[in-house]
Amino acid sequence: MKNEIIFSENKTLLLKNAIILDTSFSEGENAPNIAVIVSKMDSYIKSRGAVPVGPLIQKNQITVNEEGILEIRVFLIRQTNTFIRSVEKPYMTEPVIRIKNCLYSHFVGPEDKMKFAYDKINLYGFENDIKLSDESYSVFVGQQDDTITVDVFVEKKSDD
Repeated sequence: MKNEIIFSENKTLLLKNAIILDTSFSEGENAPNIAVIVSKMDSYIKSRGAVPVGPLIQKNQITVNEEGILEIRVFLIRQTNTFIRSVEKPYMTEPVIRIKNCLYSHFVGPEDKMKFAYDKINLYGFENDIKLSDESYSVFVGQQDDTITVDVFVEKKSDD
């Protein structure tokens, strides 16, 4: 499979019947095992009478706190075949998540080079004086051997 990044503007990310889990951790803590978390999420979804649909989505939110320290919050999102009306913490649900007017990169390549998809979006934003949201969405489309396919969405900030 050939490594590639396909770039596009004005894309919309549409997620339906989303169940969301904040998997953020503090510096110094061990990173959570994503495979275990996804397995637990899928079991939880099934216990609520629903079925996971589509690929795993990761939302990253980058902010700077009052002390000037960079904070990254990571949310895992799964879509389901039906909306789960009530969930217990730590889960949250949204019937529809629609992120419009995004810069988009379709990445195919080794996982350790995935940052290039984000770099391409950020460089395009810089070169074209486009302000970008502090949130990004990565849709993990597939994996074959050591090659992953990921769609990355970053919303343009409005000029209000």
